[in-house]
Amino acid sequence: MAYLLAIESSCDETAVAVFKDQYLQSSVIATQPEHEQFGGVVPELASRLHQQTIVKVTEDALLQAGITKSDLDAIAFTYGPGLLGSLLVGASFAKGIAGALSLPLIAVHHLEAHVLAHFIEPPYPEFPFVCLTVSGGHTQLIWMESPLTYTIIGNTHDDAAGEAFDKAARLLGLPYPGGAWIDKHAKLGDPLKYTFPRPMPEGLDFSFSGLKTAFLYFLKTHLKTNPDFIAQELPHICASYQNALVKILLNKLSAATSEYPTKGLALAGGVSANSQLRKEFEILCNELGLPGFTLPLAYCTDNAAMIGMAAWFKWKENQFVDLSISPDPSGNVIKTSDV
Repeated sequence: MAYLLAIESSCDETAVAVFKDQYLQSSVIATQPEHEQFGGVVPELASRLHQQTIVKVTEDALLQAGITKSDLDAIAFTYGPGLLGSLLVGASFAKGIAGALSLPLIAVHHLEAHVLAHFIEPPYPEFPFVCLTVSGGHTQLIWMESPLTYTIIGNTHDDAAGEAFDKAARLLGLPYPGGAWIDKHAKLGDPLKYTFPRPMPEGLDFSFSGLKTAFLYFLKTHLKTNPDFIAQELPHICASYQNALVKILLNKLSAATSEYPTKGLALAGGVSANSQLRKEFEILCNELGLPGFTLPLAYCTDNAAMIGMAAWFKWKENQFVDLSISPDPSGNVIKTSDV
């Protein structure tokens, strides 16, 4: 039996979770609403807020799990990708605990953790499977052969899907984070009223910069003739734009099934909370005759439970790092060593 403490601080959530072997015991998240007034995450502010909350969040997670620091067997943290200042807070805190208690340290790749969040609660995907991971900073297709063996088979050439949602929301005057607001208004609109381009690079890669540019000029054109265009057409604009994004994502996911053997499909990342994406993902899985796996909403956005789940698989393989490690905002491959 092993108790693992997991820390996530890659962006603007300070999160800590406790696992007893592969079973989640507690998960605590402190959000940072202070960024809303700026329309996006301010990196320096995010790191300061992590420093202010990480001790309390850790204490709460241990309390909810019914253990103390002396019961811990390993410490895990997000190594990257993410904001450097935010990552440094979590990594430094994790290394401090590990060093003080002479515990092994586990470095977790943030995007790997998003995929492995599917093993926090049943039903679990069967290997191999293809996962579409969509967030504010990344859009990827990942072919999972085992928990720690995978291949990135599709990536974005420019912007991520989440960024495309947020920037469109900003142009519409919607609050941050914008993706959720577009989803909310889209439920009341006609997804076929307006047509937006659906860039399809060769292979399984994505591109969203052209769609964002087209959306900008679409608004400029209509606002010239009708200054109230956004106010009058907001649900239809949101529904049509969201529809284009969802179709791009699922077309590539569908294409992946013809190139890679898979026993199922999965969604992960913050954008996987989008209601249309989840609904049409289920339809696609039924059409392909494959089981589909979506996460509870609590595990879609950044959280420490997914870090702890990934850490458990690394714990079993003795994939530890030493205290000299530094986080990498670009999220390069983690070098591990047996301890």
